[in-house]
Parts: sequence; C-alpha cells; structure tokens
Amino acid sequence: MQRNKVLVAALGAMFALPALAADPPAPALSSVLDASGISLAGAVDYSYSSLSGKGQFTSGTNSRVFDYAHNSFALQAVDLTVAKQPAEGFGGLVDLTLGKDASTIASFGTLTSSSQTFDITQAYAQMASGGLTVIAGKFITLAGQEYIKSAANTNFSRSILFGYAIPFTHTGARATYKFSDAFSLIGGVNNGWDQATDANSSKTVELGVALNPAKSFGLIAQDYYGMEQVAAAPGGAQGNRNLLDLVATFTVSDSLNFVLNYDNGSQANAPLASGATGTARWSGIAAYANYQISDLWRVSLRAESFDDTDGYRTGVVQKWKEATLTVGYAASKSLELRGEVRKDTSDKAAFAYNDGIARKSQSSLGLEAVYKF
Repeated sequence: MQRNKVLVAALGAMFALPALAADPPAPALSSVLDASGISLAGAVDYSYSSLSGKGQFTSGTNSRVFDYAHNSFALQAVDLTVAKQPAEGFGGLVDLTLGKDASTIASFGTLTSSSQTFDITQAYAQMASGGLTVIAGKFITLAGQEYIKSAANTNFSRSILFGYAIPFTHTGARATYKFSDAFSLIGGVNNGWDQATDANSSKTVELGVALNPAKSFGLIAQDYYGMEQVAAAPGGAQGNRNLLDLVATFTVSDSLNFVLNYDNGSQANAPLASGATGTARWSGIAAYANYQISDLWRVSLRAESFDDTDGYRTGVVQKWKEATLTVGYAASKSLELRGEVRKDTSDKAAFAYNDGIARKSQSSLGLEAVYKF
C-alpha cells in the first residue's frame, strides 16, 4: 500500500502543470522618465482675493499683477514643466501655463484675448559643455527676485517690481559661462520685452553677472538694452529701452534670509505727463525677510517703493509703496496653504474704487493653496 502511495505521488509530480508566472508590473511613468533623463513636474495654484478697491488705477491699468479681482476665487494657474537638461550635451525644456495667469504673461504674438487661459511660457533647446550653457527659444527673464510660478515665491501676491519694472519673458538666445561656483557671466540677444514675435526689426541685448563669494551672500546684476516699441502694439513710435536690475541675497542661517531688489528703467521717445515726448523713467526697490519658523510654518515680509516718474508703467505719475505679510503652512510635502495681508499706498489718488471715488490706498486679503506634483 505504501508503495502505491509513493508511485501515485511521483506520477502526480511528473504530470503537474507548472505554475503560471504573474505578469510583471508595468513600470511607472516616473520610472520611465527618470531612466531617460526626463523630468516632469507641475503645480496647481488656487486662490481667493479680496481687494478694497477695483484692482485698477484711475488710468485703467491693473493695480496688481495676477490677483487683481475685487472679490473672487480663481484658478490662477496649472503649471506643467517637461525637461531634459543634462550637464553635458543637448536637451531642452517646455513649460506650460493654464489658467487665469496666462493672459497676463502671454507675449506679443501669442496673446489672443484678455481672457486667454493657455500660455507656452517657456520652450527652448539647450546645449551644455563644460562651464558653458546655451539656450535658444523662449525663456523667462533673469531680472527680478520673483517668478511667474507661485510655488517658487515666498509671497502670494507679486511685487510691484515684478509686474511694472521688468519683463516676464524673452525669445532669443542666452549663453551662461560658469567660471566657478562663485562667478558666472551671462549674455544674450532676444526680440525684446515679452515678444514671442518681434514687434520691430531691432533686438535687445542682455548682459549679466552672478557672484556668490560666500554661502552667506550672493549678487546678480542684469542689464537689458535695445530698441523697443513705446506702446505694446507695433507700428508706433520706437526708442531705446534700458533696464538695470540688481538682486542681493543675504543668508543668515538655514532659517533666515534677506533679499534686496533694485530696478532702474528708461524708455526713449515716450509720451510724458507734460504732454511732450521724451525719456520716461521708473525705478524701485523691494526688501524681503523670510523666516522658517518650523518644518510646518514660515513667514515672509516684503516692503517696496516704486517711482513711476513719468507715468509710463502705470499710467499715473506716482510714488507707489506696498507692504505685505505672508504666512505659509506646509500641510504636506506637496501642499502649502498661504494667508496674506497687503497694504498699497500712493502719493496720488491713483486707486480706483467701485463707488467712483479714487483713493490713495488699497488694502487686500489673499488666501492661496499651492499643490506641487
């Protein structure tokens, strides 16, 4: 009997079907992209803004960059960036913006309406070799302390300088040569300020230097110079436009840093407040203090002053100041919630109100959620 049991067991083992191996799991998209050297990142920026005024100057120009609605919730932007930027060789980057912010940053040649909700913010090819990096296409300006993408900033609202002293983007070519970690030179040529399609036949030159002599201090200086249209639309008067931009960063500790941003700009052949034509000038300075209280909480202060000497940038000859306090709470690694209060003042009754009476000040409250993926 025992012999029969052994025989049956042996026959069963001989004729048993092999177990089917489970299908290997499909590789995740992030794994495929990482293996190919491609990065994919993005963010969703949703906000609520409440302004005491209309969000406009008496000239009709918006008195804020993105958060100019009097009382409104808004999908400010959905940002998506795909890039392959090796330390050596060829690569590129495409950066898309969907949402309310797109109509503000859209360049000449791509803006289709005041309610536009899509913008190709950056799209360029890149070549890197040794200390040299060259990009060609459309890219963000190097001027200023703040960025188009909210996730890269410490405040919800953008500074006066970001919206009224400098451009957003350029289309052309830029070369950066990094001599060392402490010293880099930048040079480029482009269509001008916010021009995907050139509004004239002239080009703007950019020159810059980045200095980081110590971990506690950094200085970036940029100058943009070229023939620009006096008005946004082509076909009108032209004149040389120059912008000098300086950004100095002082790092006290891993938790505390200070930033100073100075801008000085001019536009030749511009209409002046006197009724004559001449060189319009503007200048401003912004100061920032950023403190990381804990892993969850941080606070950012910003104060700035902007002198629109000839009313060329805002439509009002004025000295405009603002102070902003922003508190950030990291709800998770991907989500930050921000609350902000801001006060704007002018030496002129420049802020339009819904009751028809212009005032010298405007206050605001902002709430923002930024989710990064």
